[in-house]
Amino acid sequence: MSKPLPVQLDASCAQCLIFTEKEGLLSSVAHDLKIEVGDFEISWDAETITARFSPRSLRVVNAMKGKRENPEALGDSDKAKIEKHIIDDVLQAKKHRKIEFRSSEVAEEGKGFRIAGEFTLHGVTRPIKLKLSRRGARWSTQVSIDQRDYDIKPFSAMLGTLKVKPKLRVKLSLAADDLPLK
Repeated sequence: MSKPLPVQLDASCAQCLIFTEKEGLLSSVAHDLKIEVGDFEISWDAETITARFSPRSLRVVNAMKGKRENPEALGDSDKAKIEKHIIDDVLQAKKHRKIEFRSSEVAEEGKGFRIAGEFTLHGVTRPIKLKLSRRGARWSTQVSIDQRDYDIKPFSAMLGTLKVKPKLRVKLSLAADDLPLK
């Protein structure tokens, strides 16, 4: 395996998903969510990976029930309200216009890559590590992000009896053909 030639990726050939989970006394009336980032760019040259994600491009795909999508659980107006809340109130996208990643290390590891770098969210930059692995016809990585590490207060309603867990799961994947690795 070798590092890729310069590669430019975006939502036309890659997918970035965010999964939230609910908790609290009234969590049975809420929904876990699958959210898609619709506008992003990833550049990978021989040494460095950089990525920019638009916080204004988050769209609720579906509610989740366990690991299965539950498309009947939310109507279009419900999704739009949730999206507006995430963009305006949680991410404060007017103030924090970009979510960014810049690698400090990209190293081959087994049949994949170990990647370390800095991730900026909500104006806060923290170190982050991930592993890019090939699974069938796709390359993918998954990372857990704690909103509190980025000065984001997880959503809470009804005096805290309904809330989103602080840790989010972020999954990035792309077709193996879009990343020229040997």
